[in-house]
Amino acid sequence: MKMVCLDGYTLNPVDNPWDRVEALGDLTVYDRTPADQILERAKGAEVLLTNKTPITAETMEQLPDLKFITVLATGFNIVDVEAARARNIPVSNVPIYGTDTVAQYVFALLLDHCHKAAHHSARVKDGEWARRGDFCFWDYTLTELAGLTMGIVGFGRIGRRTGELANAFGMKVIAADVYKGDAPDYANFEWKEIPDLFAEADVVSLHCPQTADNVGFVNKALLSTMKPSAFLINTARGPLVNEQDLADALNNDVIAGAAVDVVSKEPIEASNPLMQAKNLLITPHMAWGTVAARTRLMGTTAENIEAFINGKPINVVNE
Repeated sequence: MKMVCLDGYTLNPVDNPWDRVEALGDLTVYDRTPADQILERAKGAEVLLTNKTPITAETMEQLPDLKFITVLATGFNIVDVEAARARNIPVSNVPIYGTDTVAQYVFALLLDHCHKAAHHSARVKDGEWARRGDFCFWDYTLTELAGLTMGIVGFGRIGRRTGELANAFGMKVIAADVYKGDAPDYANFEWKEIPDLFAEADVVSLHCPQTADNVGFVNKALLSTMKPSAFLINTARGPLVNEQDLADALNNDVIAGAAVDVVSKEPIEASNPLMQAKNLLITPHMAWGTVAARTRLMGTTAENIEAFINGKPINVVNE
């Protein structure tokens, strides 16, 4: 079986071998595939693996051998799943691999906001501690999380794990989700609608999928309801946030700060208004990237392909 991976570099830069996938067929891996080379590289493939390289209806029409697509991620909006369904091509994703990793990263961002540890280390190394003459110093307000409220938009696996960590820090947890499941078993939890959540939370963390209905929902109006001391975190999808509105809110002290690991167009462009925003931490879509998470992702990808070969595809998103 001929298999082609169109953009494998982020899954395996050097430390996450393709062995389990290679054992299933004839695999060709491209680190990256420009748009004008997708058809040429995918030609003849029965199985396509993609992370962020788009597979459109037009592309599928020109790939008569294509029988299966597996997405190297949880989000699958990069593939026209309806067009794939019409051609009887199952599309699978990897629904569980980064739960602990992404939730952990939320707190890496939040704790950086609370303590600015790397900043203060740099200040020590440039001699500021010695110049001050006191046994201690800090030049940012330091924040304790215990007693604050964490608002989580999207209370699926990652959102729930983020809530567990927030609870462990002594935070109250409030959550909004279209599909409410059982409430968690820890105390100090409440369901909220999104407007109330943004108004009440000290920290808002986004964990919802991107849909046609929620693009840009974090906008000027919603940001204006937040506390001036509030902090926004986005490790979900960049288009959930109106980036100009967020930049304006930060630059005008509407909220105290934000951290984003995702932006509307990646890699980020110099013209993105967030590049000029103050009190903002921007990281390069790396929340998912621990070796442990990528190893799980590789394993599930192999399972997806093996299940398809055996005639019983799993993790199908377009049934």
